[in-house]
Amino acid sequence: MSKVSYYTAEGLKKLREELSYLKDVERPKASKAIGEARDKGDLSENAEYDAAKEAQGLLELRISKMEETLSNARLIDESQLDTSKALILSTVKLKNLNNGMEMKYTLVAESEANLKAAKISVNSPIGQGLLGKKVGEIAEIAVPNGILKFEILEISR
Repeated sequence: MSKVSYYTAEGLKKLREELSYLKDVERPKASKAIGEARDKGDLSENAEYDAAKEAQGLLELRISKMEETLSNARLIDESQLDTSKALILSTVKLKNLNNGMEMKYTLVAESEANLKAAKISVNSPIGQGLLGKKVGEIAEIAVPNGILKFEILEISR
């Protein structure tokens, strides 16, 4: 059974663009490589042909998985989200109670996570620990290194 994934408009657009690129650019390249390898003679001893066929198979698998992801993708309507709790697309300002550091993260879908851009997945341990919390609450999150305690300072969209 496939699971539903939630995306922002930007994330869904990137996913569609990547799928389009794979179909319109990479697929013809793979077919051309197979054709060129086929023209080189005996297929039973043609490693180039075997490699091109394998690359095409992997490409088709990737396209298939991406199409399945897109078919189960749902666009998040930000206007319907509760701003009093940390939910997907919330920007949460936290204070680490262990060391006093303050940080700000945006909770996003797994496919849009990017730590350098301060976007963490709602499926990550920290993301899961923050979901549903309100300003002033303490989130205790179990990570491989122990338990982290974060105070929720601010939630915005």
